[in-house]
Amino acid sequence: MELTVIDSARFEAMRHAMVASQLRTNAVSDPRVVAAMARVPREAFLPADVRAVAYRDTAVPLGRGRFLNVPIATGRLLTEAWLQPTDRVLLIGAAGGYTAAVLAEMVAHVVAVESDPALAAQAREALGGYANVTLVEGPLEAGHDAGAPYDVLVIDGAVEHVPEALVAQVVAGGRAVAGIADRGITRLTAGRKTGGGFGLLDFADVDCVSLPGFARPKTFTF
Repeated sequence: MELTVIDSARFEAMRHAMVASQLRTNAVSDPRVVAAMARVPREAFLPADVRAVAYRDTAVPLGRGRFLNVPIATGRLLTEAWLQPTDRVLLIGAAGGYTAAVLAEMVAHVVAVESDPALAAQAREALGGYANVTLVEGPLEAGHDAGAPYDVLVIDGAVEHVPEALVAQVVAGGRAVAGIADRGITRLTAGRKTGGGFGLLDFADVDCVSLPGFARPKTFTF
């Protein structure tokens, strides 16, 4: 569906309102993140029937149990990732391609992984103008080892745990940000991979969409 001039102006106004009322007031303090989210048209990465709610401060339904992450959650995660222009980023949970496009405005290369075939197809089309994004269709929890190592791991959603397979794809000293789901509460976390191991520290309790494939392995009990 082509957007009219009126539609484009309306979406641009909503985008600037999102920046002013959702991002700047909620510790999305990296000016590069703010600028990128002010430029990238969120509506262009959504199905036509939900574009009208592209800039609400809630998750946007994409079908089949998947959602576009809340703007505040994505903005806070990218702010805590301390992104650099030379970074190679592994993005887990590409959805329709929005966060990949935001990242592409700030870093050298993005490998975006999506497990849902319909969302991957949508993202592939929407990201056609971004030469520094590679879209990979496959299990989110597997990442994309063929493109490793990455400077930054971004999990744009909430998971019960971060698998070792993803940690292994990050360089020593690399950064990671993720939403973590713990007993019904989602927290945003950030950390680094060092020679001594890998760990994430909570930095905010923020609503964050759940991603499939990351259930914590069950421990055996008597």
